[in-house]
Amino acid sequence: MIYSHEVEHMCVVKKGANHQCAPIPEEGKWVRSKQITDISGLTHGIGWCAPQQGACKLTLNVKDGIIEEALVETIGCSGMTHSAAMASEILPGKTLLEALNTDLVCDAINTAMRELFLQIAYGRTQSAFSEGGLAIGAGLEDLGKGLRSQVGTMYGTKVKGTRYLEMAEGYCTRMALDADNEVIGYEFIHLGKFMEAVTKGTPAAEALEKAKGTYGRFKDAVKYINPRHE
Repeated sequence: MIYSHEVEHMCVVKKGANHQCAPIPEEGKWVRSKQITDISGLTHGIGWCAPQQGACKLTLNVKDGIIEEALVETIGCSGMTHSAAMASEILPGKTLLEALNTDLVCDAINTAMRELFLQIAYGRTQSAFSEGGLAIGAGLEDLGKGLRSQVGTMYGTKVKGTRYLEMAEGYCTRMALDADNEVIGYEFIHLGKFMEAVTKGTPAAEALEKAKGTYGRFKDAVKYINPRHE
């Protein structure tokens, strides 16, 4: 250790009280984290790239400082999907510190990793007060049946109004309008259920009908429109 000339000639003042770090909540326990292996928890975070043309939602399940599970969801940029594929392979098995200093290919994913690190290091996780934390695989529960991200895609113009393209339930096929041309419901296809049925051998037309659903006063509509073509 190298000390400056000024410090070398200072007298010693003894340290008195033991000022410990504050405990943080981790999986139902209060932990005084002093090293990366003291950190556990599951949490979500959002990241964005410099031009802000795409975003990433990252979910990590950390046990004893090691990332055991990673869910990478991206939207808005075609290249991000390939980056997410690489990140989902890179992240599991790394310590939080390694992951923070690893190039996760996409700027939005890197930013999400930074934001998650802050949450986890300060004890602001989803599982902070869950005794024993959450099992590996809990990240998939966010996706629901069909294992698809919950995406909302809407478009609107002043002259023509709104168009529902995709809701949490699925791909919107028809919008229901009343006599005043106001939206009162919509029809959707749950793409996860549709693809599962098709891969199990169900004919596409039959699978499509089984995967359809409606929301709101869909059957009371005066007019139905295709949001992509009308």
